[in-house]
Amino acid sequence: MTMLDQPEGPRMEPDETQCLLSDGTTVWVLSTSAASTNLSKLLGMFRSGAAEPLIFGDAGEPEGVVIPFEVWRALIETATDEEGFDSAYSVVRHRLRNAGGSSIPIEEVAAEFGWDLDKPSTTPNSKLEPRG
Repeated sequence: MTMLDQPEGPRMEPDETQCLLSDGTTVWVLSTSAASTNLSKLLGMFRSGAAEPLIFGDAGEPEGVVIPFEVWRALIETATDEEGFDSAYSVVRHRLRNAGGSSIPIEEVAAEFGWDLDKPSTTPNSKLEPRG
């Protein structure tokens, strides 16, 4: 059925649409209303051991994810194990909330995180070390 074949009145979005992410992966996004309707079923799945996330949002765009509580706890534990994560997370959240400002030179970002850009990397993909 094309848009021309649809009856007059409000257009209904499908309950689930595919969304291509910037990294090339595809996710299925459930409409917010369908996600709301299916929360009790999802809880039943979580209780049975299924840990598939529920990705939802409006207009087919992913805006939220519902995951089992134990998965969330593991993610938080992993994320906060990394040295400096809390500081980096706060900086990123601040910058996202205040988007549209001027760009910041990489040297300032490196200084903010304590990275030494002048120190050569000895191995591929090695992490920058904080200045002492």
